[in-house]
Amino acid sequence: MSARPDNLDTDAVLPSLATDDTAANPHVLAAAARTGTDIELRIHTSLTPFDVAAEHWFPAVAGFVVTVIVHTLDAKTGGPRYLPPAEPAEWARAIFSTAGAAHGYFLGAVDPNTGTHRHGQLTYRLYLDTDRQPIPVPRQLVTCPHYLLPALDSRAEITVPTTA
Repeated sequence: MSARPDNLDTDAVLPSLATDDTAANPHVLAAAARTGTDIELRIHTSLTPFDVAAEHWFPAVAGFVVTVIVHTLDAKTGGPRYLPPAEPAEWARAIFSTAGAAHGYFLGAVDPNTGTHRHGQLTYRLYLDTDRQPIPVPRQLVTCPHYLLPALDSRAEITVPTTA
């Protein structure tokens, strides 16, 4: 099931996390921001397998980490540009919905692997089991704070429409 937001100028579609092999072929979309003037979004989606050992109080688990990084760029200069997180969050939700997930996690303006600050990007994650069903974040994989997407107050500001 792939979806296509209305504001894309190309025939690009969102990756299907239920079936696509985005681990071998990361998916990149470019779109004009609907909430800002002259802002371009570069949306990178990757799927990485994981297999973590059990730790005290935490069971072993295997599956996939879906990472969505939304770069917000000035359309004229290509430099980083601020955009409220509502629209990038809706893009992440739209991508996560291709795996049947109602939500994922917001990590912030960070490198998802180290937790260090990255200007001009917002990062989101979703965790899937080996059957590509959504699961809670495995504690062994946490390198920085994870916030549930529904907790973002600005969700109602914008919606990225999707179609099956």
